[in-house]
Amino acid sequence: MNRVIALTLVVVVLLAGCTAPLQTVASDGDGAGSTISVSATGSATADPDLAVVRLSVEATADSANAARTQVARGVEGVRTALADAGVPEANVTTAAFGISPVYDRGGPESENRIVGYRAIHALTVETVPARAGEIVDLVVGAGATSVDGVRFTLSDERRAELRATALDRAMSAARTDADGLAAAADLSVTGVQQVTTGADFTPYPVARFEDAAGGTVLQPAPVSVTTTVDVTYSAR
Repeated sequence: MNRVIALTLVVVVLLAGCTAPLQTVASDGDGAGSTISVSATGSATADPDLAVVRLSVEATADSANAARTQVARGVEGVRTALADAGVPEANVTTAAFGISPVYDRGGPESENRIVGYRAIHALTVETVPARAGEIVDLVVGAGATSVDGVRFTLSDERRAELRATALDRAMSAARTDADGLAAAADLSVTGVQQVTTGADFTPYPVARFEDAAGGTVLQPAPVSVTTTVDVTYSAR
C-alpha cells in the first residue's frame, strides 16, 4: 500500500481584483494521483444601472375607512405624477400596506382606548440612477409623506454579466496559483477534478447627496460583484 504524504503550502496572492487565500498540494510518494486545491476570489465593477426608490403615503383619521381613503388619494396622486413623468406603470409596485388602530398612550387607564386609525401604503419605484433625485422630488411634491430610502443596484442582466466576469477572473487566479504551487512541488497541472463556487457578494454602493438649487441630486458609487471559487486540480 502506498503511503500518502501531504505537503501543504499556504500562500497569499494579490492579483488585479483577485485574492487567493488558501492553496493546498497533496501528493503520494511517486507523484501519481496528486491534487492541488485552490481557493480564489474574483471581482468585477460597474456603475449601477438601476435605482429603487421606496416611499410611503401615510394618514391618520378617526375611522379606518377615512384613513384608507386619504391614503388612496395620496397614492393616486403619486402614481399619476409618476405616469406623467414617463415612469412605466410596471415600475411602480406596492411594497407594503396596512391599517392599524392608534391608542391613547396618556396613562395606564387609557392604554386600550382607540383614538384613531393609521393607514400606510408603501410603494417601490424603479428607475435609472440619473433620475433618482428627480423621482424623490416628484413623489414628495405629489403627496408622499416619507421617502424610506434610495437603493442603487444592478439589473438582473447586468448582474449576470458582472458575475460571469468575476468568475472568469477567479478561475484565472486559481489556475495561476495552481501552476505556481505545482512548480514549487515539482509537479504539473493536468486537469480539473472539481469546481465549486460560493455565494456572491454585492454590497450596495454609497450615494453622495447634494441639494442643487432646491432639487435632490444623488451620486451613487460603482457596484462590485465578488465571487469565490474552490478548485481541485489533478497534477503529476
